[in-house]
Formats: sequence, structure tokens, C-alpha cells
Amino acid sequence: MLDGTGNEAAPADVAVTGDRIVFVGDAAAAGVGALDTLGVNGLLVTPGFIDMHSHAELDADHGRDARAFLYQGITSVALGVDGSGSAEVAARLGGWEEDGIGVNAFLFVGHNSVRAWVMGMEDRAPTGDELDEMRALVRQGMEEGAYGLSSGLFYLPGNYAETGEVIELNRVAAEYPGAIYDTHDRDLGAAYPPFGYLKSIAEGIRIGEEAGTKVIFSHFNAQGAHNYGRAHEGAALIEAARGRGVEVAGAHHSYTATQSNLRSYTVPGWAVEGGDTAMVRRFDHPDTVEIIDRQTREMLAIRGGAERLLFADRRPELNGRTLAEVADDWGMEAPAAARRVLRDGNAAVMNLGLYDGENLRYLAGRDWMMTCTDGRDPGPTRPVTHPRAFGSFTKKIRDLVLDEELLALPFTIRSMTGLAADFLGWRERGYLREGYLADIAVLDLATLDDMATYENPHRYSRGTVHVLVNGVFAIRDGGATMALAGRPLVRGGAAFDGG
Repeated sequence: MLDGTGNEAAPADVAVTGDRIVFVGDAAAAGVGALDTLGVNGLLVTPGFIDMHSHAELDADHGRDARAFLYQGITSVALGVDGSGSAEVAARLGGWEEDGIGVNAFLFVGHNSVRAWVMGMEDRAPTGDELDEMRALVRQGMEEGAYGLSSGLFYLPGNYAETGEVIELNRVAAEYPGAIYDTHDRDLGAAYPPFGYLKSIAEGIRIGEEAGTKVIFSHFNAQGAHNYGRAHEGAALIEAARGRGVEVAGAHHSYTATQSNLRSYTVPGWAVEGGDTAMVRRFDHPDTVEIIDRQTREMLAIRGGAERLLFADRRPELNGRTLAEVADDWGMEAPAAARRVLRDGNAAVMNLGLYDGENLRYLAGRDWMMTCTDGRDPGPTRPVTHPRAFGSFTKKIRDLVLDEELLALPFTIRSMTGLAADFLGWRERGYLREGYLADIAVLDLATLDDMATYENPHRYSRGTVHVLVNGVFAIRDGGATMALAGRPLVRGGAAFDGG
């Protein structure tokens, strides 16, 4: 058993009654018996894993049971990230309570969401009244149980905001104990025009430090070949902030590809001001489109070229093909092909090789680095999608612990459990302790393997033998029970009560 503290493994019996762990220790010596026992000799028992940056599709029929996550041992997920979280937190939590969900889930209120609600896609500073309206939306989300403010300053319309605007909104979140600023910061290294990889990290820290919240950097890593080997520079900024008392952390996954959207990767922000209709009008203006295409080529160069953008879109004519392949098939240059796709709506794409394995391994060893999938199971409409939703946690253990022996197993399990629970302010999850809620994973390290690949991503991880969510088997003997035992969680870790 690994209890989530980072301590070495120790043999123990774990007893569960209802949704709680009621005993941890030597059951025979203590005279503890059970009506139903499960032999797990030779297996690893851990707390259920916490996905600190997720896009799990719990509202959709195909994603409600969360099997892609459960088969990795994940029992709790963070949503409303990248600035996307609605201020209507209670409505979403209530929907999960009514319909049932396969894992526990908690929400952030998103800066992009509230800015779009108040200002649309306008590239300007808010008026005083608009800022007050955005403050009110953040307060609504926090009152309804959000964990804090999330931002996607790389994305629109968040990218239009100045730092001070985000600080002001984060100050609202900071009024609530334990509030977190969760950020997809402005420039991980591949933004256009460049803001600066290190400058972006400093901005994220500043937003939390001046407002008075914790800070977590989403899928923290350095992007682009020009930043290969530079992760230690960004990590040094975080460690300096931690040294002066700012609670800053990160989360990452173990893949070198990202997944986002074609517009963000190929069209400069100024060309999208006003929304998609205004963007298409600019596409149709001969002088303007010439500038857009030149800048698109510059954006593609940062990302390694059109051959590095692989469509993970629901449109079958795009799915599984690179932008370069689509452009060649259509007999046009890559910028023109991107514009043609975007006329019919934005598209999901992966950027292959944007992260560096050396950076990834360095960051995995930081004692403030948690773990995430940054993934969604989009269902059968996208045969090719990012494998991270199906394999992130398993891959980290398989690659970095079992195969490469780079990380110690107790340290890695802590990055997935107790470290995250402590950051979130949970007092009843994240550890194997008496009185704690019974979110438990049982793994067979001899067979543990992430099976999902870029070519065949819809494959569940192997070696997860049992998973309990709130004391209910979600996976038993390697098979999904289809139980919807997850709970919507409000800030602090309590279950949403419908109020």
C-alpha cells in the first residue's frame, strides 16, 4: 500500500464501510473482519488519482461514466479550466448530481467565459461597469462552490485582457478561503506574437501573488523546439516564488503533443476580433488576407510546420490527417487550407512534438508538480484524438517509474494523490486514512501499461484491477461496473448538496 504521503510502501489491510475507509492496518492482529473481502496480494493499493486539469465530458452520454479516466485509477477531475468555466456553477453541479457521474468533479469559473459574456470578442480594456459585471460573475461562481478563477490567456478573448484586469477578477476569488488561480498562461513558448515564456510565468505568479490566491500552472511545460531543454528556467521562477511564500504549483502530462484548436494555432488574434463573422470578412479582403497568411506561416513555423498539426476533429474528411496533407489534397498552401477549414467552424488539432522529453522528465521530478490528463474522451465521432485522456497517469508510472526508473514510485503516486489533495484543501480525500472517503485504486504493476497511441487512441489503460469511488466499485476485476458513484464537489471538498 502507498498511502499518498510519499512514504515507502507497506503491507496493510484496508476496510471500507459505506463510503468511508474505516480501518487501515493489520486486520488479523486487530481482530477486524468483513462481509466481503478482496484479495490483493501482489497488487498496489493507492488513493484514487486526482486529475488536476481535465476536459472530461461528464455532461455527455458517452462520457458520463468516465471510463477512460477510471481505467487509469482517476477518481476526481478538475473542470472549467483554460478560462472556460461558466459562472453558473450550481447549475452544472446540480446536473451532475441529478444525472450521475463516474468520477468526482469540481469546477473553476473562467475568465474567458465571463469576459465573453460581458464584452464578447472585443480587443479592448473593459469599462468600469463591465469590470464590475465580470466581478459579479466571478463572485457568483465562487458563491456557488467554484474552486477559484481559471484563465486561458493564450486563448481569445482572454488574450485581449491586460494583466491588471485578471488581477482584479482574481481578487474577487481571493475573498473566499482556499481560492486558486488556475492558468493556461499567455505564452508557454509558442504564442504569436511572442509574449515570452519566462515573462508569461512571471505574469501568472503575479496574478496570484497580488490578488492573494494560490496558483497552479496548467499542463506546465515549455513549448517549441527553441525551448527544448529550458524547463529548468521556468521552474526556477516557480521555486523562487515558493521561497517567498507564494503557494505556486503545476500539473503536467507525459506526452509531447498538445491538443487545442486550429484557429488559435494558425490565425493571429487581431484577425478574430469581433468573432467568427468578422474573421471571415477579413479572410475575404484581399489586402488583409495577405497579412493574415504571412502571419499564419510565421505561426506554423513556431509549431514545427503544417505537417505537425494533426486534426482530431469530428469532420471525417479531416480527422487523422495533418494540415499539410489536407492542403496538398486541396491543391493549396497551408494558410489557405486553414482558412477554408475555419470557414466551416473551428477544428480540433494536435501539435505533434511541441513538448520536449528532456523538459518533461525534468519537471516530473519537481516536488510541486502534480499530474493531469488535459484530456477528453470525445466518443466515437473522432477516431483519432489525443491519447492523453486514456493514458496520462498510467504512462507516467509506466515510463518514468517502471521502465526508466527516473522517479520513485511513492513520489509519483503522491503527485497524483496527496499532493493534489493538499493543494485543493481537501481533508477527506487523497490519502488512505481511516475516516477518509473511499476513493481507492488497485494496480497490477506487472501488467500496467498505457495502451492508447496517437494512431489508436481509444484504448483503455491496462493493469488497473479495481477502482472504488466513494466506496462503490467503478472497476472490479478489471471490468467497468458502469456505476455512477462520483459526486460533484464544492470548494473545500464537500459534496454539492443541491443548495
